[in-house]
Amino acid sequence: MERKFVFGTAVTDYNFTGRSKETERLKTAFRSGINVILMSARRLGKTSLVKHVCQQLKSEEIITVYLDIFSCKSEYDFYNKLATEVLKQTASRKELWLDEAKDFMLRLAPKISLSPNPTSEFSIALGITPKTHSPEEVLSLAENIAVRKQKRIVVCIDEFQQIGEMDNSAQVQARLRAIWQHQKHVSYCLFGSKRHLMSSIFLHRSMPFYQFGDLIALEKISTKEWVEYIVSHFADGNKIITNEQAESICTFVDNYSSYVQQLAWILYTQTKEGEGVTEESVNIAKQDLLNVNEILFMQMVEPLSEYQFNFLRAVVNGVHSDFGLAEIRETYKLGSYSNIARLKKALLERDIITSENKTITLTDPVFEQWFKRKMM
Repeated sequence: MERKFVFGTAVTDYNFTGRSKETERLKTAFRSGINVILMSARRLGKTSLVKHVCQQLKSEEIITVYLDIFSCKSEYDFYNKLATEVLKQTASRKELWLDEAKDFMLRLAPKISLSPNPTSEFSIALGITPKTHSPEEVLSLAENIAVRKQKRIVVCIDEFQQIGEMDNSAQVQARLRAIWQHQKHVSYCLFGSKRHLMSSIFLHRSMPFYQFGDLIALEKISTKEWVEYIVSHFADGNKIITNEQAESICTFVDNYSSYVQQLAWILYTQTKEGEGVTEESVNIAKQDLLNVNEILFMQMVEPLSEYQFNFLRAVVNGVHSDFGLAEIRETYKLGSYSNIARLKKALLERDIITSENKTITLTDPVFEQWFKRKMM
């Protein structure tokens, strides 16, 4: 039975909605060998979109490789993850020992765990170090496999902002760009959840990845599309929600995909089969959404200094610029004029605020709702 609403993980098929233009744009780029940089706020469905496109291209002569590098803290952490996933997702268990991989694995003693079921996934632990492989060898692996298989490969790297947080990040980025930009059979889709770090990697002229590929700024799915999705999924479960009630869900979470799914799911579970949603149940579901995320939100505010906390109070109260004005600094107790830049930098690095066109907003609309109710 299909789950009516899905959150906290990538969605596909029945639970995927909207994104028709973005889907076609990505498919065209993948087919054409164009590199893509996908940027947006977190919780807008970047991973779901990429995996949706990869699924749609399965029947074509394109091999897609997906990897999440959030856990990679060093350059060689990344190289191990990259090589492992390229090998796993471009070769069958049998092919691991054929020409596609044997040259690369010759200097390793890889640990490969196989399941008795031939259709099951297998795991590989490579143990790549500077003594076994140079960065150039690892970064060329996908291209070498693509040439031997005579197929195009698209490598999709999630949480790519981790590259920007590594030691000697600029040098690491320069190495990646120097190898990848010359590859003819492999293209890359790079995306991540921390917008300010992604911006520092891809939008600054002085950085190696500036103008590396097609830059796509992922917008929110429209309210109209979300309302149709929510109403139809309730109907599939023999439950009734009005367009206005579905729109209220979208408004409360500012159309952020993961939160729309989560709030709709809470409301769905609280509605009996054959019955309709009430205004009271909508309000209860909204409060439940804030409650289930409270531990996360408390972890976000506990380390903040008094000045940082006051800065958030100002933003939630509708101040989005001109924080250096004496009146604003005095009203919200933000300290000296020179302190404003430090506050912005600290909160940007914590990914609590975002800055666009010199306008400051909170990155998480549900956190903002919680902050209003609990901290003001």
